[in-house]
Amino acid sequence: MKKSKLSKLDRLDRFDMFISLAKQRSVQILFILGFLYLVLVTVEIPFVFRTRLNTLSQEPLTRVPRLASEVEFQYKEAPSRPLNWVSKNAPTPTQFHHQKQLKLQSTILSRLSFDAESFDPTAKDGSLELHKSAKVAWEVGRKLWEELESGEVKIGSINKPKKPKNESELCRPSVSLSESEFLAHGKVMVLPCGLTLGSHITVVGKPRAAHAETNPRIALLKSGEDSVMVSQFMMELQGLKTVDGEDPPRILHFNPRLKGDWSRKPVIEQNTCYRMQWGTAMRCEGWKSKADDETVDGQVKCEKWIRDDNDRSVESNATWWLKRLIGRTKKVTVDWPFPFTEGKLFVLTLSAGLEGYHVSVDGRHITSFPYRTGYTLEDATGLMLNGDVDVHSIFAASLPTSHPSFAPQRHLEMSNRWKAPPLSEQPVDLFIGVLSAGNHFAERMAVRKSWMQHKLVKSSHVVARFFVAMHARKEVNVELKREAEFFGDVVIVPYMDNYDLVVLKTVAICEYGGRVAAAKYIMKCDDDTFVRVDAVINEAKKVHPDRSFYIGNINYYHRPLRAGKWAVTYEEWAEEVYPPYANGPGYIMSSDIAHFIVSEFEKHNLSLFKMEDVSMGMWVEKFNSSKAVDYIHSLKFCQFGCIEGYYTAHYQSPRQMMCMWDKLQKQTRPQCCNMR
Repeated sequence: MKKSKLSKLDRLDRFDMFISLAKQRSVQILFILGFLYLVLVTVEIPFVFRTRLNTLSQEPLTRVPRLASEVEFQYKEAPSRPLNWVSKNAPTPTQFHHQKQLKLQSTILSRLSFDAESFDPTAKDGSLELHKSAKVAWEVGRKLWEELESGEVKIGSINKPKKPKNESELCRPSVSLSESEFLAHGKVMVLPCGLTLGSHITVVGKPRAAHAETNPRIALLKSGEDSVMVSQFMMELQGLKTVDGEDPPRILHFNPRLKGDWSRKPVIEQNTCYRMQWGTAMRCEGWKSKADDETVDGQVKCEKWIRDDNDRSVESNATWWLKRLIGRTKKVTVDWPFPFTEGKLFVLTLSAGLEGYHVSVDGRHITSFPYRTGYTLEDATGLMLNGDVDVHSIFAASLPTSHPSFAPQRHLEMSNRWKAPPLSEQPVDLFIGVLSAGNHFAERMAVRKSWMQHKLVKSSHVVARFFVAMHARKEVNVELKREAEFFGDVVIVPYMDNYDLVVLKTVAICEYGGRVAAAKYIMKCDDDTFVRVDAVINEAKKVHPDRSFYIGNINYYHRPLRAGKWAVTYEEWAEEVYPPYANGPGYIMSSDIAHFIVSEFEKHNLSLFKMEDVSMGMWVEKFNSSKAVDYIHSLKFCQFGCIEGYYTAHYQSPRQMMCMWDKLQKQTRPQCCNMR
């Protein structure tokens, strides 16, 4: 009995000892495994960082910054991704490898090869003078660029425009001019700081007697007429400081026509004009605006005045007795004549309201003109009067007393939000080259903040760049270089800018789009062109990938003008018609045409013509002789202004650009902002 009890106790002791040893071994094993894990982690992590991550990126790892606001979230775009496409028009792998190297070493200077031989024509094709001009412009522009690169040109005050010593004296609350002072100032009253809400200008003048006019641009002659009696004048608010080196925009064009209008009636016509492009005219012809027409600060757009064709017949006796019978009294009305009379003094007051300009004559409201999208009140820095009128005096009051900076550089917003995304390592679908002038800072900034914010551009599927030549003013070039280096979307073509040499920028666009961006399609447009990026690229994709194409608002059998501002001499163009060409504000071509143009330029076989869009038509026609080109015409590439369903809209001011982009974001279909 005792032995059995001992044996049981002995077995229990052995079992407890086994369990204790097993626990100790488990703890030891866990310690060993933990130690091995620490060793592996210590060795493996640096190995991963040295190998795996380096194959992905050379950039240090950074934490994605938190968005500071909901506004920033709206501008946050998806990361870029490569595009895969196969086309016979695509560059060869060798070419693409070379293009990739160019991208890695890209600078703000165009890579188009310029040399002295480029501008020595071998054939007397009428472009001799243009080639000579181009050679001089290239030599001057190259020197300017070298000075700029060397740091010889330093404009210390460029970022801080000089303020007048006595700012309050310059921005006086009122300005007055006598007749002699007005004439001495070239019939222009300068409003140094523009206008503000409540500003008003009073003009005392006298219309001149009508005179015989034979110029068909001023008076419309009817059959059998040798001349028309004309008496009219115009008063304009102009943006004297809005542009540099161009005709100032007409922010308000007020044109009373006492005699000489095509209707043969006295009328008042009002309008706006930007870069020689007039808006839709508003005519007051003696009829009061309809009751359902929109008003301007509660005032009608047009008041009523007596017309020669007014029905002033005496009402019938029956009508008179009927009104007496029902007790309806006739409302007493006062009929006013046309507010201006030949040889009679008038007092005109122009005032700036909340919604538009208001004009009263001799104390009576005549017309109100709503503000148009293109400008603000501070842009109206000059008042001009011209025509058949003698001005006795002008007085402007309630003017702004603070001095805004009118330096064009003030339009630049140096924010990372507007920087161009980097070039993709893969070919892109569409490259858009935007022609611009050196001093068009506001235009470029408006493009950056509008259609260049499209998701296709932000994700690098579409690449857009501005092409700018050297400016005559060195301080503009300094600021231009700073702009190009910050935003990364400006390509400088090193020649002295000249309207007749814009064609060189177009060749540079073809070179950059075909070689640097390696784009499938290449588009050219202007800095006052609004581009619907998705619509344009969809038009290009409709063409078969193996076909060469040229898409735009194409002119067929267009004849050169032989007289006037845009005259072309027979030495410049001997033929009676131009080749088919797309209007310059916006057109697209396949990449093989762009490669051909650059190749011909480098071989010194490319004919140059002073009209950029006609030049492109010449080059495409030459390419078409060896390989068929699809010419595709569409009016939606607008030459003048904007139409419904547009692909591109031309002559759009910076504020119109922003207006159109805003509408494009909010509306399901594109809408114009024709009101300037």
